[in-house]
Amino acid sequence: MDAGASLDGRVIAIAGVGGGLGPVVAARLGAAGAIVAGANRGQEEVDALGEELGLGKRWDGRAVDLTDVDAVAAWRDGLVERFGRVDGLIHLVGGWRGGQPLHEEPLADWDLLHRLLIRTVQLTTRAFHDQLAASGHGRFVLVSAKQAQHPSNGNAAYAAAKAAAEAWTLAYADGFAPGGATANIVVVDAILTPQMRAENPGKEFPTFTPAEHVADAIAWLCSDGAAEMNGGRLPLTMP
Repeated sequence: MDAGASLDGRVIAIAGVGGGLGPVVAARLGAAGAIVAGANRGQEEVDALGEELGLGKRWDGRAVDLTDVDAVAAWRDGLVERFGRVDGLIHLVGGWRGGQPLHEEPLADWDLLHRLLIRTVQLTTRAFHDQLAASGHGRFVLVSAKQAQHPSNGNAAYAAAKAAAEAWTLAYADGFAPGGATANIVVVDAILTPQMRAENPGKEFPTFTPAEHVADAIAWLCSDGAAEMNGGRLPLTMP
């Protein structure tokens, strides 16, 4: 895996650019030469991130309700109008509910996780499909969790939502012509963000994947070096 692969000039959209992982991924893609288009709920948040990244005209930050079909379509149309194309889509929208036995967990938790972890995948992949298919370098990357393949009783809703998002991604991959666009999954246990390090100096996180490693994996999957990988899972988890 060549973490230094070039993405010069490629337009890569990030759904869910806020939080702990999004800024690290945006910085990594920008460092590889990509034009980074980030979407999150608040415009102030994406504007602040844009100033932090210092990408200038290679940054486009928008406030987008990623659970709304019309808002997602408008985001896509705006990017195509500005840049002429979209070459990649990274899904980082997160959310968690759990910690109770499945027969006691409120069904409202499932409703929330369905909206955040499944519906956003469905809307963004459908909206950007034609752009990715026509790109010549089209890439979709989903960041998922080990729980999707190894569910526990206390995280049933979360695991089921992640598993559904993975199944959707694999079906999305199956729809791309051989040698064309790709869709793949990066699998983690939990992510160690720069904020977590700053708030817990000296603390060890032995089972956590550093956000920088996730960003490197995403950059590679977006590169020409990963052109032959489609419908795969790239595990960044402890054995």
